[in-house]
Amino acid sequence: MLTPVTDADGAPFWEYAARGELRVQACADCGEPRFPPRPCCPHCQSFAHEWRATSGRGRVWSYVLPHPPLLPDYAAQAPYNVIVVELDDAPRIRLVGNLVTGPGAPLDSVPADRIRIGARVQVVFSTLDDGTCLPHWILERP
Repeated sequence: MLTPVTDADGAPFWEYAARGELRVQACADCGEPRFPPRPCCPHCQSFAHEWRATSGRGRVWSYVLPHPPLLPDYAAQAPYNVIVVELDDAPRIRLVGNLVTGPGAPLDSVPADRIRIGARVQVVFSTLDDGTCLPHWILERP
């Protein structure tokens, strides 16, 4: 599985994920949340920022079922889903992930016919073999 490439701006996101927390960067001056993390606020151009906890709840904004997979390591799980989640407490933030049945479940664990635009989801964290924690999503109403 691919592991995230971490840079100085995004490193805190992965550190919080390792603790089971979904946080997003926000401007410490105007309060606007932003993702992906970056040094400067696109709204007020401030360099001040903080990491805000989110509820980890949202809705499926979009999804795709890639098959065949583009990368050989994903072939065993194809077809699998990739979803875009709009966060409840930061609706302009959309995160990409996978809808699974629970932490550590395979990417193909939710049948494609169960995925709907607007479906309510909750974040869970799955730990990869190298210790990286990825945010995945589960349906609030299975």
